[in-house]
Amino acid sequence: MNAATAQQEERTRASASLQSGAAADEGAISTIRRGLSLTPDALRGIWITLLLAVIATAGKIVVPIAVQRVLDDGIIAPPQPDMGVIAGTTALAALVLLVTAVSNVIMNRRLFRTSETALATLRERAFRHIHDLSLLTQGTEQRGALVSRVTSDVDTVSQFMSFGGIMLVVMSLQLVLATGVMLAYSWPLALVVWIAYIPMFWMMGLLQKRIRARYQGVRKAVGGMLGSVSESLVGAATLRAYGITDRAHDGNAERMLEVRDNQYSVLKPMSWSFVLSELFDGISTAVVIVVGIYLGTGFFGIGEDMITAGQLVAFIFLVSLFNQPVRMGAEMLSEAQNAVAGWRRVLGVLDTPADVSDPAGGMDPRTGRRGAPRPDAQVLPEGPLALETRGLRYRYPTGPEVLHGIDVLLPAGSHTAIVGETGSGKTTFAKLLTRMMDPADGAVLIGGVEVDRVPFASLRSRVVMVPQDGFLFDATVGENLQYGRPGASSEQMRAAIHELGLGGWLAGLPRGLDTPVGQRGEALSAGERQLVSLARAYLADPDVIVLDEATSAVDPAADVRLQHAIEGLARGRTTVTIAHRLSTAERADQILVLDRGALVEHGTHAQLVEIGGIYAGLHGSWVAHRQER
Repeated sequence: MNAATAQQEERTRASASLQSGAAADEGAISTIRRGLSLTPDALRGIWITLLLAVIATAGKIVVPIAVQRVLDDGIIAPPQPDMGVIAGTTALAALVLLVTAVSNVIMNRRLFRTSETALATLRERAFRHIHDLSLLTQGTEQRGALVSRVTSDVDTVSQFMSFGGIMLVVMSLQLVLATGVMLAYSWPLALVVWIAYIPMFWMMGLLQKRIRARYQGVRKAVGGMLGSVSESLVGAATLRAYGITDRAHDGNAERMLEVRDNQYSVLKPMSWSFVLSELFDGISTAVVIVVGIYLGTGFFGIGEDMITAGQLVAFIFLVSLFNQPVRMGAEMLSEAQNAVAGWRRVLGVLDTPADVSDPAGGMDPRTGRRGAPRPDAQVLPEGPLALETRGLRYRYPTGPEVLHGIDVLLPAGSHTAIVGETGSGKTTFAKLLTRMMDPADGAVLIGGVEVDRVPFASLRSRVVMVPQDGFLFDATVGENLQYGRPGASSEQMRAAIHELGLGGWLAGLPRGLDTPVGQRGEALSAGERQLVSLARAYLADPDVIVLDEATSAVDPAADVRLQHAIEGLARGRTTVTIAHRLSTAERADQILVLDRGALVEHGTHAQLVEIGGIYAGLHGSWVAHRQER
């Protein structure tokens, strides 16, 4: 298997893992075990919590025991009620119940604190790992659906761990203790209770299988709904501009109905589990009363007084205690199935390999520890950096090859423009240069070092890409600039802006550096967003700048300002510009012309115009269009 095939298969597996989550055939116990291994904080001090759970559970047994003693020893046995026995038994029972209540409160506080701490770690790991995935892998799922994996899906795990998980333990202990006391009072009656419940346990198992499968559909539907709603909110302006808000509403409504229908599908087996528990509670209680009376009167011919009146009444209480964990257990198991479904989706993120890995040793999402660095890892050399590609090829997982063996050298300090028709591979080429993605074959070298050997810390500090959309965060202009250099002072930011020739633009902003840019920078114009992006890149002071059609969406006046800013940004740096407007290409030191993924022309503006090829045609059309305007 060659390197291209191996990498392609890895990308396909990554996309499939992210979309489907953990293996569908993985059992619930295995999923929970793996989930807990990723959240060790959840098990810290678990033995103390379990001890408190045992105390809280054991305290519940005191009521039927106290009832039996009061009836048999305090009322029926003596000629007249023995108030000392009644008062003493009642006081002791009250004390035990008080200890039980305190233990229960402490247990729940400990459980809530440890589970939330553990799940905050899980969220952080999942969120960090999503950022470690390549842009291509992230693009296999809607952003809103990805967000749901670190919010909604983790919340389902949180609800189970902070209540349902320990309740399953408590209910199991209560079941065992209730059975033990029933056996002490009357083993025949205890046997009757278990025989009555065995059919229900079998039916519950069948129902839980259905619930588990249907909750998986619920989590997937919720992720789809959040993705659809998020997309329609981000694209609200476009929807209004084209008058298609109703269509977006209809699409969101369909997703919401899909969530509703999936929830309804879970409700059916869940409701049957509740019906079964109530039904068998009534059956078991009725059978205990009937059989208990027969045992107390010697009806079966095996001796009278096999059970006292107090023991029979206590036994009825015990049946209720026995049924409570059965009834609540059905509910908790349903929550567990929901949590398992959520856990699987989170594990699906963590199981997705980071196909663009840090040679310095990236963070392992499963352990939270940094892996060992590659032995051939190498930081970029000091000084100006040249770019080189050797046999560079790339294809997307579900499509044909889009770059075909590109060999090119971009000298240190040079300004290179990349031109070509839409779909020619320009943006893919730029992403490969900056290692936003890895090639299927071939290599990218920066400063003579293969880019996949360069630690991220070295690469990102020396190589910066300014994307086409000029994305800004919902903060001020100054705070967005500080993403280029964290901790930069206002004086440093103003100096950078003035060095780019943008002092007049900054002075025209309502509050200068403190001007809010709005969500995604929508309070600024497209040109202003790109200016902030350029200033941010300049403040980062990299050695290599890659500009992805930075002037593609602005008016001519803004274009002039942007061109001056780009010239200031490119001065003394190796610069690669994907040129939509050919005025950028005219001023470049060299031009690369891509056509259908192949490098077809390479030279200066004058050379390419002279040979009369693809570039000459593009430039001629651009000049004619500009003259018409």
